[in-house]
Amino acid sequence: MYSWSMSAPSAPAGKLLRFGFSAMFGFGGRTLALAEKYRWMAPNQRRDFAVVKALAKLKAEDCEISFLPFNSSDDVQERRAQGSPKSDCNDQWQMIQGQFLNVSIMAIPCLCSVAPRGLAPNTRLNNGSMALIIARNTSRPEFIKHLKRYASVKNQFNFPFVETYTVEEVKVHPRNNTWWI
Repeated sequence: MYSWSMSAPSAPAGKLLRFGFSAMFGFGGRTLALAEKYRWMAPNQRRDFAVVKALAKLKAEDCEISFLPFNSSDDVQERRAQGSPKSDCNDQWQMIQGQFLNVSIMAIPCLCSVAPRGLAPNTRLNNGSMALIIARNTSRPEFIKHLKRYASVKNQFNFPFVETYTVEEVKVHPRNNTWWI
C-alpha cells in the first residue's frame, strides 16, 4: 500500500524560505505522468494529449485523506518560529474517506496559461499553509465543466463535488493498489 504525507514549509523567524510545491493524485497525477511519458511531443500538444487520454480513462480512486486544518493563531506561528514540531497532541486531525477523481495539494497558486488565476488561487507562501482541493466522484461531463472553469474568471470550486481546505499537513492513503496509470 502506498501513502504520502506532506507538511507545509516553515522557517525560523527572520529567515527567507524559498519553496514551491504541488502534488496531485488521481486525474491530475495521471495527466502529469502521461505528459512526462510523451516528452517528445510539443508542450501544448503533450498537455492536450495527456488531458484527453486521462479523461477517457477517468475513474475515481478509493482513498482516505487525513489533514490538519491550518490554524493561523499566534501560538502556531510562535511554535514554528521556535522550530517545534508542527503536530502536537492538541492538534485536531480531520479525515475524509471516499471515491475521489482528483486530490491536489498546493503551496503555490500554480499560475499557467490554462489557469490564469492559478490551480490554487488562494494559496500564500508567507503563512505556512497549503491548499487541499478534492474533487469527489461525479459524472465525466460535470468534471469537465469543473476543469473548464480554471480557464475562466468563474469560481472553479463552485461545484457540489469539489471541496477546498487550507491545511498545515496532509496524508493520502489509497485504499486499493491500482491507483496509478
